Formats: sequence, structure tokens, C-alpha cells
Amino acid sequence: MSKIIEVKQKLKKIKETINRHAYNYYVLDNPTISDGAYDSLINELKQLESLYPELVTTDSPTQRVGDSPALGFSKIKHDVPMLSLDNVFNEEGIKSFYRKAEELAGEQNPQIVVEPKIDGLAISIKYENGVLVQAATRGNGVVGEDVTANIKTIKSIPLLLQRPLTIEVRGEVFMPWQSFNEINKKREANDEKLLANPRNAAAGTIRQLDPRIVANRNLDAFFYEIASLNEKMPASQYEILQLLKNSGLKVNNKIKLCSDVEEIFEVISEWEKERFNLGYLIDGLVLKVNNKDLHEKIGYTSHHPRWATAFKFPAEEAVTKLLNIEINVGRTGVLTPTAILEPVQISGTTVSRATLHNDDYIKLKDIRIGDQVIVHKAGEIIPKIEAALVEMRDGTEQVYEFPNQCPFCKHEVVKSNEEVAIRCVNLHCPSRIREQLIHFVSKSAMDIVGLGASQVTTLIRKGLIKSPADIYRLKREDLIDLDRFGEKSVSNLLKAIEQSKQNSLEKLLMALGIRHVGARISSDLAKHFKTLQNLKEASVEKLLEINDIGERVADSISLYFKDEGNLELLSELQSVGVNTKYIGEELANKEQLLTGKQFVLTGKLIKYSRNEAKAIIEKLGGVVNSAVSKNTSFLLAGEKAGSKLKKAQSLGIKIISEDEFQELIGDNK
Repeated sequence: MSKIIEVKQKLKKIKETINRHAYNYYVLDNPTISDGAYDSLINELKQLESLYPELVTTDSPTQRVGDSPALGFSKIKHDVPMLSLDNVFNEEGIKSFYRKAEELAGEQNPQIVVEPKIDGLAISIKYENGVLVQAATRGNGVVGEDVTANIKTIKSIPLLLQRPLTIEVRGEVFMPWQSFNEINKKREANDEKLLANPRNAAAGTIRQLDPRIVANRNLDAFFYEIASLNEKMPASQYEILQLLKNSGLKVNNKIKLCSDVEEIFEVISEWEKERFNLGYLIDGLVLKVNNKDLHEKIGYTSHHPRWATAFKFPAEEAVTKLLNIEINVGRTGVLTPTAILEPVQISGTTVSRATLHNDDYIKLKDIRIGDQVIVHKAGEIIPKIEAALVEMRDGTEQVYEFPNQCPFCKHEVVKSNEEVAIRCVNLHCPSRIREQLIHFVSKSAMDIVGLGASQVTTLIRKGLIKSPADIYRLKREDLIDLDRFGEKSVSNLLKAIEQSKQNSLEKLLMALGIRHVGARISSDLAKHFKTLQNLKEASVEKLLEINDIGERVADSISLYFKDEGNLELLSELQSVGVNTKYIGEELANKEQLLTGKQFVLTGKLIKYSRNEAKAIIEKLGGVVNSAVSKNTSFLLAGEKAGSKLKKAQSLGIKIISEDEFQELIGDNK
């Protein structure tokens, strides 16, 4: 088969997949794929078409602005087209947009208005002499749907403006999280299909033929643009927002006016956390040149204005190929399948591995090696495979057979009737031992900074550690000749190991990896029994006296402390100086030391690594930001500090050295 024929077939499959999901999404209001996964398919199509421009067809999803309006509503042609926005996804994209705007406007540092990009349904509303007369959806940008009756049910949209303007305004209708959650609770109680997300819930609600249903769903709206006006148009985007607000229309109160690109980055940095604290969903920020006179100079393409762009938060889903499935064996012996993927960008990082949970999950989802799969990654959560795109199969995909032996020790694996997990029950399995040691030193457990998975693996391979107690016997001469163990890193690691001996009892309990005992139960046990000795001597009845500890957990704890091997390990840990008492109350006051304080780090730090300083600040209740702003409490400046130092000086931010930081946190090292 020739390459061109092969590409044609692939293009056909991708376009068919995109068109089907677009129809489900835009016409039926019944999404079967996330925005991130849909965008991923579109990007794949764009890349293929850029490599083979001769194969681009007029019916390609890349050749139109939007999809057709849904059936059931009369059509309205927009007097002024509702153009879409171009998207950027990173700092370089923003810089490129800003440079282009400067170049086309012939003006340096134009002001930029940054607005939250509400994830809802775009709407255009006409008022005549202040009275609402017509409302239409965006549709395909040229023709939309008449949804006037439904829009009138939204209480935040005035039927009569506070000024007798003849005006066409643009905005976004959305469903607040509270409304979304309440509706889904009712639907769940009635055994109805749950709404997918607030965006599609808002779009589906607006397209309801019965306005009474719309009225009961408590939609909301923000406005941000004027398409036409019967008086002089305001001179800037910021003034437009003020006019809308003064006319009685709802305008988002979190809009920022930025003077240069650095301020834009600061606003984005603030929004990376702020966006999760809103009562509504946003999927990015909209950047608009403030001066309206510059809009015509900067101009438009056929699809979008050049004077505005949308910064999209990193997608949480994408489509890629499942290359293989590997099995990992955890500290409790559970065999976990891991997907090996063609690398793909999700949430700002390159993802090449994802969890598949267990054998039952693979079978339920009919996931096969070679499939195109939807990969989901939210925040820092481990990526997972959501689904396989069955329609894109070409017959080369392979059904996966789960192993009946542990891939590391070749011991037979077992599956009980009480759980879905398949386990290796060999206590001496090298993979289980490795995972137990990695867990022991992790942040949630003994928190030994500088001793991660790769370092633990190296130490095991060199025969330096076999159990947690061995970690506390490590010496400089054991480490200094190992790869990636330099003088400074060895010194810091030995300090971190020594420091971890002083952890409160709950950290040790968490580190031991007692089955069914997580961070909360570890904390409850430490507070209740105060010492490891008291806990070892506790009966099941005494354990059951603690809230939230049931028979299964109590039995697991009791069995752990009856095992001779476990008791020997605890004795060894005590002999090397690991604390076995609860000292949580002593640390409580210190851990509030930096509460409410915001730090920015700059320059080369000598006494602390960047990660170490950040961990200390966060442990003491503070926050570390990437950019200096008026809200910054301290700039921790090391050697060769650059632009952040200058910015802090100009804003009057308190600048501290490492010595001053050490004094501030009460560190005696």
C-alpha cells in the first residue's frame, strides 16, 4: 500500500471520528468525548494536513469555524459575525501574540485586558431602547438559533437595561457548579443519566424547547463585548466592560488590565490556582488589546480577530496510541497494569505512561494494544486511560492477556473473591521490597528529601539497603562513588536522613505501610496511643475504640504487630535512633509560622536547594509563587538574582537572604 493511500485512509478515519463526536456535542448535546480529547484529534488532523496539504478537502473539520445550529429553533443571521478566538497554550504563544499585536499596531507595550474564559455557551442579545428583544446562540458564527424565550428566564440577564440603549451585546451563559451538582443529585435519585459537565449542561438547557425547564436550572451569564451601539462606541475594551456594567449587565469582577507581557504572566500564575476556587467553570483566559482604535490596525483573519486570543489552560485529556502494557508489582503485592503510550502533551507535561487499574478494567473497557485511546490527566493525578476509540481500529490491535505469574519473582499470582486485585503473595519479591522502601522515604511517610525512586533503586542494586533500617546506616563512603551522588547531594541526603529520625510517630506509622492504614488513621493512632510501644500492646478492642477504625483495619493493625519480621524491623529502627513517640503538638505552632505569607525564589541558593526551600515554606504554611506581584511577602534572593529582584525592589517587596530565611524559619543547621 502506498504512503498516500495509507494517509488518505487515516485522514478519513480521523474526520469520521471528529464529525461523529461534533454531531453528538453540538447538535444532540450529548457529548461522548471530552474537549481535550476532541482538541487532540483536531490537532492530529491539522498536523497530517500540514504534511499533506494536497489531501485537504473542503469537508474537513479544519476548514470551518463551527458546526450547524441544532434543529428545533428558528435561525437568526448575526448582523455582526460571532468570530471564534485563536488559541495559545504557553508563554511562548502569548509572547508571539503580543509581538504580532505590537508590530501590526505600530505601538510598543499596548495594554491588554485579561478576562476569565467562561466555559459555557456564547450568546448574543439585542436590546432596543433598553428592552430585550432578541437572543441568539453563536451557531456557526454567521447563523445562530433564536433562544429569546429561554434567555428571558435567566434572572441575571435584565429584561430592561438601566439605560435606554439600542445595543447588541455578547456574552457567555453558564451553569454554576452549585446548580450543576444539585441537578445531578436529583437525576441520580431518579435513576436518570447524569449531566456530563457544566458547559454541556448549559448548552443543553438553553436548547430546551420548554422555557420552564430552563427557569428551574438556575443558569447565569457574564457579558464582555458590544457588537453594535446607537451611540459612540467606548474607546477601550475596559471602558466597554464599564458601560456594560453600568447598564445593568453582569460583568466578571476578576478582569485585569495589564501594561506589559510580564504582568500577563503574573495574572496567569495567579489564575493557575484561583480557577479551582470559583463557583463556575473556566477553561482559560481571554487576552484583548485594550485600545479599540488599534483593533482595526491589527485586523482580523477570516476566522478570528488578531487583537485577541484565548490562553487555554493545559488540556486534561488527549488521544494517543497504546503501544504496550507493562505490569508493576506494588508494596502490597498488587499487580497493576501500566499503559505505555506514544508521548503526548497533557496538562503542560509529556505523558508516555498511564494507569489501567486492573485486569477487570481492561476487559470492561475492551482496551487493546495498538488502540487509539483517550488519556486523562487532572492536575498532578496519575494519568489514566479513559476509553479506547474502537471506531479507529484497523485490525492490527491485540487483546491483552493478564499474566498468571509475577513478572519479577515468577511466583504464582492469586485473586481472592473479595477484591478485584491480583496479587503476588511472595513477601520476598524484589519488586515488593523496592516499592516498600520507596514508600518509606516518600513525602507522605518519612519524607527523606533527596531519596526518591531512582536513588532507592540504585542503593538496592548496589546491595546497600535491604530494609528501611539500612537507610539509617548509610555513610558518606557508601554513597560518594555512586552515579549522581556528588559531594553536596550526599551531604544533603545524610542530613535529611538524620533529620527524618525526629519525625513524629504518625509519619513512621504511615511509612510502615500497614495495610488499610493511611495518613489519617496513622495520625489518629499516634494521637491516641502516644507511643509505638502502647500501640504494639493495644488489643483489637482498644483499637476499635478509635473513631473510623473498623474491624478490618483493627485486625490488620493487630496482625502487623504480631509478625516477628515486623517486630524485628521496629526494633532495628529504634536502635538506629528513629523516634517512636507522638510529638505532633510540639510541631503544631511551628507549622503555622508562615501561614498567609507568599514567597518567590530567585537566584542560586547555597544552603538550600530550590525544592528544599519550597518544601520548608509550604510545610510552615506559606505559599511559593513563580512571579513577583504586589501580593508577594518575601523574595528569597540567592546569588545572581535577575529580573525578579528588580521587580521586587520596584514594588517595595521585602528581600531576604538565605541567612535571613534561616533565621526566619528557626533552622539551626
